Amino acid sequence: MKQLFLLFLLICQLSISQSLAPISKAPLVADRFIGSDNYKNTYFIKDRVINKQGPDGNFRFNDLQLGRITSVDIINPLKVVVFFQDTNTVVLLDNKLSEIERINFNNLPQFLNVSTATNAGSNSLWLFNVDTQQLELYNYGSKLQTVVSQPFSGRLISQASNFNYCFTLTEKKLRAFNIYGSILNETASEGYEKLVQQNENLIALKENSLYYIPDFAKRNDAISHETVKLSFPEIKIKDLQLTNDFLYIYDGEILHTFKLTLSTKE
Repeated sequence: MKQLFLLFLLICQLSISQSLAPISKAPLVADRFIGSDNYKNTYFIKDRVINKQGPDGNFRFNDLQLGRITSVDIINPLKVVVFFQDTNTVVLLDNKLSEIERINFNNLPQFLNVSTATNAGSNSLWLFNVDTQQLELYNYGSKLQTVVSQPFSGRLISQASNFNYCFTLTEKKLRAFNIYGSILNETASEGYEKLVQQNENLIALKENSLYYIPDFAKRNDAISHETVKLSFPEIKIKDLQLTNDFLYIYDGEILHTFKLTLSTKE
């Protein structure tokens, strides 16, 4: 009986700790919410213009000739990565959204046709090569390309990355890779629609529900990966981002901030 009680108590503790605690709400007029950085600056897109607002000041960037803004990676606020798929171009911005460098993949000695571009650190980008259906690392300092993965089957739906790992979601598989080209984990995609990451961990969006996937970048035989469905108020999720255990959800009108509190496995 005592063992059953302890088991029940443990389950209760886990269910309580694996939750989202509401922190704040703020109105936001935006076409797309990008995220908030470590310095509490908010980034968003309005009328094809990237906006940064917060303690650092208010800044804007746009170049309409490059087409629609496909993605903006703010993992390093000093080197923001803006990708324009229409023109196969990446623009790097500083912390005032001033242009540092422009990379047109059409003009490289070895042409690259890419559908994603995110920051890999050390002057490198995680790229998905449309022609080969492979994940690559591209060092824009040395102009070197490194193939990271075997060709994917199925359409790439979402990519999330940091300086150590890249997570890819296709119609069939969810995968984790490191910067050395090793595949760390692979599982069925489970119908997920979007990924956001923090270190080795993921949050996946599916049918307006959120699923926490801990330690996904650790090898299968090293740790058990138990997916947890997160509880949160009924909010229509338009955009989301995870930074330093804060989850930001934008519903199209209000930016909701939650604190992600999760149990730590011994």
